[in-house]
Amino acid sequence: MIRDFIGDWKWMAVRGAAALLFGVATLVWPHVTLFALVMLWGAFALVDGLALLLVAVAGGAQRDRGWTVARGLAGIFAGGITLAWPSITALALMWLIGLWALVTGLVGITAAVRMHRVIANEWALGIAGGLSIILALILFFAPGTGALAITWAIGWFATFFGMLGLGLAYRAWHEGKSSAAPTEREHLNA
Repeated sequence: MIRDFIGDWKWMAVRGAAALLFGVATLVWPHVTLFALVMLWGAFALVDGLALLLVAVAGGAQRDRGWTVARGLAGIFAGGITLAWPSITALALMWLIGLWALVTGLVGITAAVRMHRVIANEWALGIAGGLSIILALILFFAPGTGALAITWAIGWFATFFGMLGLGLAYRAWHEGKSSAAPTEREHLNA
């Protein structure tokens, strides 16, 4: 069931690892320049978007293919614009990241509500979605709080999102592994 939602566990692992690496890099170097932050975030959004599109094209995420494609295109669009024009202002970057966080949060909460009877611990998807919306609200309504505060918020969000993604990938891998292994009775009857 979880594989129907996230698709191939390998792509979820790629997304989780990209988010985790981005988050840890942001937390380790909080005084990163705006240019480096733009490039890091652009690369993350682009990889995340491409991974989501590959999941949709490869036939994963069968239930929410439209949402997966929309999220993938949003990530590619946001990442592409960011990488094409790295000299955009901090305010424009905050609005761009805020819009992405809002869409990601709404989709995460919607998925948690829709999946509450299918997977255990769906609350983690809801929490990730809620944190994403909180990040969006901070970026929309308090952009002057300083680049350092925003960097920390983005770093913690990406780290949490990455750990959640890797956890979901592990669960999907484990589910696939346990469903593919023959039981002892099937083995003896063979």
